[in-house]
Amino acid sequence: MPYYPERKPEPSGEKQRNTTAAEKRNRLLRLSVAAFFSLLVLYGAIRLFRYQSELNESRKTTAELRRIQNLEEIKTESTDLLVPKETVTAAAVSPVPAATTIPSPEASSNRLEAVSYPDNPKWKVSERFRKLRKKGKYIIGWVSFDEVDEAVCQKDNTFFLNHDATGKRNRNGAIFLDSGVSLITRPYTLFLYGHNMKSGNMFGRLKKYKESGYFYKHRIITFDTLYEDGQYAVFAVMEMDTTPGTARWYDLWSLAADSYAEREEAIRSLERRSVISSALDVQADEQILLLVTCLDGDTERLVVAARRLREGETENNLIIRINQ
Repeated sequence: MPYYPERKPEPSGEKQRNTTAAEKRNRLLRLSVAAFFSLLVLYGAIRLFRYQSELNESRKTTAELRRIQNLEEIKTESTDLLVPKETVTAAAVSPVPAATTIPSPEASSNRLEAVSYPDNPKWKVSERFRKLRKKGKYIIGWVSFDEVDEAVCQKDNTFFLNHDATGKRNRNGAIFLDSGVSLITRPYTLFLYGHNMKSGNMFGRLKKYKESGYFYKHRIITFDTLYEDGQYAVFAVMEMDTTPGTARWYDLWSLAADSYAEREEAIRSLERRSVISSALDVQADEQILLLVTCLDGDTERLVVAARRLREGETENNLIIRINQ
């Protein structure tokens, strides 16, 4: 006789109701999980779209400013222009000294005295910066190295973390000069900040300076301000922590000390911490440019330090410190 499988007994009414309720709960749970992941994907897509959109807007703004910056013929006419209130510090109200060169430490009782701009004691602003400031009223400079070619702003130390150089909101931000640096006289130390963007935007390329080949290929950094142009040679690349007491802590503002001896020690400490060994001669009474960006941790920073080129000095004849 053929075999007929036993029929599964029909569940009782109560069991059937429990089974149906469990199936509904499982179905609802699956739908909830699917909806959650769908929303997560949608959220990620929106964030990616906004990121790409703001990156494109940032690059568009930079390109527009570059067209002004890179004019083939720049008029020699200039005009007097006061620094915006946001850039004036307590030291800025002091009279501008008549000196046109940085005095020796012996002549200034071991203190670094404020000096006027050697070739521009009356703070005349070039035509290009007059036009740039019509696009962004807080633009005070321009920095260039490798593929970085960006306007530099100064207002406070938060606004340009999420606004571009024209003042429009943008998570790429803008490169900006520390608000504590006064341009009324030539600063001994210039602190420039910018985001470490994965796209390479702003200061996203600074980490490449940790590579020896990149360090020497892009050693010269150009930084022009409202009142003078300048070229700087990189002499140190340091990873640091801003938390006192940690192993990599470094007091970055010690480089802004007005004491010759204190600034000398700060420079030597920076050189010792550098991931690249450089023999470039750097003295305490010379102008230093610091490019600062964040690393992985909230308190971690990467600092690229450069010294202003001396008169007659070029990339090919940099003056090396002999007593290494």
